[in-house]
Amino acid sequence: MNVLISGASGLVGSALAAELKKEGHQVLRLVRSTPKSSDEVQWDTERGIHDVSSLAVDAVVHLAGESIAEGRWSAAKKQRILESRRQGTRALCESLAKMTSKPKVLVSASAIGYYGDRGNEALTESSTSGSNFVAEVCREWEAATQPAVDAGLRVVNVRIGVVLAAEGGALKKMLLPFQMGAGGKLGSGDQVMSWVALQDVVGILRHGIETEGLAGPVNATSPNAVSNLEYTQTLGRVLGRPTIFPMPAFAARLAFGQMADELLLASSDVKPKVLQDTGYTFRQPELEDCLRSVLNKPS
Repeated sequence: MNVLISGASGLVGSALAAELKKEGHQVLRLVRSTPKSSDEVQWDTERGIHDVSSLAVDAVVHLAGESIAEGRWSAAKKQRILESRRQGTRALCESLAKMTSKPKVLVSASAIGYYGDRGNEALTESSTSGSNFVAEVCREWEAATQPAVDAGLRVVNVRIGVVLAAEGGALKKMLLPFQMGAGGKLGSGDQVMSWVALQDVVGILRHGIETEGLAGPVNATSPNAVSNLEYTQTLGRVLGRPTIFPMPAFAARLAFGQMADELLLASSDVKPKVLQDTGYTFRQPELEDCLRSVLNKPS
């Protein structure tokens, strides 16, 4: 199988590429700069793929986008976040639509931010979207795949939860204060955290590629969401460190601005209904087992 990946150098993309290569599949990487090797294909968010005339792949996985969790959300930052997904995804999909030999499937990243801040409401793929900035970004992100749908590709929109991996993402940022014994709950700690192991994100992307008939939104979350307090206590237990220094909501807002309300303090209990209905077997469905595995901490 030949798989084209955007965002292949990121946390999820590099893990997916490594697994595919290990199994003998060919991986091509979309890059912004001039290609330096035969496995690189040039593209940008305005023109899409620069030359599709000789490109032939079985599947495309689209993961690229401006980081949503780096730096405060200025007006310019928010515009970059939105356009990198809306414009970049549409340009890529328009390129795929022009290919003589089209891929069979596009698996395009989205996020559980689609649902907004919903308290303890159980959310499935059929639930309505939220009303905040992140929800708007996710709606536009998914809508931008329409040119690929119109061209006859099977399109899967993977709404990814909080990815847990030692190499990057939310867990890496949390590790230092927790290791120093300065970790604690955020805000009330009651907000629901829909998490997913990096290994499962890779598995879910593979499931999207390989499962005929699977199309549309797919929630990429563990079936066992936890509260922020439960997460905090579990991480502290795994690390063998106390978790007695909470960050009040007002302090989070002072430190992170709008991002605090939409990412850190928001609550979304997102259920992986489509995955379960289509037979996906989770690799790491339990939080403590996942944390011990990625942090190499024995039980």
